[in-house]
Amino acid sequence: MSDDLLDIAERAVGWADSHEEVEIYVARGTETEIRAYDGAVESLTSATSAGVGIRVIDNHRMGFAWAGSLDPTVIEETMAEARDNARFATPDEHVRLAVPDGVPARPVSSWDDELAKVPTTEKVALALALEADTRAADQRIRQVDSADYGDGMVEAVLATTTGIRSSTRRTSSYLGVSVIAGSGDESQTGGGYSVARGFSGLDPDRARDDAVLRSTRMLGATKGSSGRMAVVFDRRIAATLLSIVASALSGESVAKHRSFFADRLGELVADPRVTLVDDPTDARAYNASAFDAEGLACRRNVLIDQGRLTSFYYDTLAGARAGTASTGSAVRGGFASTPSPGCRALLLTPGPEGQGQDEVVGLVGDGLFVQSITGVHSGVSTISGDFSVGAEGLMIRNGRLAEPVREITIASTLQRMLQSIVAIGSDLEWLPGIAAGMTVAIGDMQASGS
Repeated sequence: MSDDLLDIAERAVGWADSHEEVEIYVARGTETEIRAYDGAVESLTSATSAGVGIRVIDNHRMGFAWAGSLDPTVIEETMAEARDNARFATPDEHVRLAVPDGVPARPVSSWDDELAKVPTTEKVALALALEADTRAADQRIRQVDSADYGDGMVEAVLATTTGIRSSTRRTSSYLGVSVIAGSGDESQTGGGYSVARGFSGLDPDRARDDAVLRSTRMLGATKGSSGRMAVVFDRRIAATLLSIVASALSGESVAKHRSFFADRLGELVADPRVTLVDDPTDARAYNASAFDAEGLACRRNVLIDQGRLTSFYYDTLAGARAGTASTGSAVRGGFASTPSPGCRALLLTPGPEGQGQDEVVGLVGDGLFVQSITGVHSGVSTISGDFSVGAEGLMIRNGRLAEPVREITIASTLQRMLQSIVAIGSDLEWLPGIAAGMTVAIGDMQASGS
């Protein structure tokens, strides 16, 4: 544990009255963001933050307060504010803090010691080089909108009157580039990125090549035709779809009947190829962690097993309301927020080894390959399962990617899509966010174009 942060948390927990449950969450972090444009640094920010979030539970009432300071006087004032907020809260018999549940924490390596040693000048040079290399990579690249570098280092400690003591720390780094490709009067956009724990793991060539490919292959795109067809989603889009499905697997949403999975536990809800697991102890995951946001050990939760719905995920409060226990799935946005149920590391079991994008496309034969979608927030409902989004990509003909198409609407329901999966790629890629990506083919969807 970070000894100084733990000392702060322990001292504050000691201020609790005998009739209170108190949780102290202490965190600090640094982040750097650099944007290169037209051969120069357009912006550079480096920021350090530290703060505390305090929850107080008294007589089934919970109060929360936070402060962006680790000054002892400020922390005392924050504790008083949390107590005051508890007095005005609505009583809830289910409100409680997590207690140790006997699940051992599995060590997870999410920290790169070398990141803090990299000079800012090297980070700037990497962003500038990415911008220049991308601009020169293909004569059809008319403009590099931006080349971005970012990194972060976060440490957090949690202590409670119920006996929880936990610490987490994580580093991350990022490269991204956005481009405009053109031909005649036409232009198309595309983006690419690379993520890693530390500076040395970043791959600027990958970011560049992905952005160039995604933009240039869409040149000459026309409105697609309408009809029912197989749809292949690239890894980024598949990860987005998994995140949507995961939100419907929240025990909190299910209990409120705000999920299309409500009352379906134990049923076959997907093709038998589908095994969906949330495992934050997988060190490859972008959000890997040994502990959840309430200090319980993270664990491997199997949500769908060979197509059968086997479990939901819970934090302590959602679990209590459902008459069950936390699954070690609490997440929070930092010291200024309270925990809620969430996934960290969703993984759809990959397909047979060697079954990458080309192989999945070949299995489909004819259909649509989707490389980007729009309208997810307005066009997808995790309550009804309705799914209707804008898409662009390439047609699939005779098992190969063919002409580019745009302004297509693809529609189905999430229930039907899960049942209609016909192929899953082995091209696993851990992406920013809560899910890994791999190529996924849905056997039957409605496409509407010109």
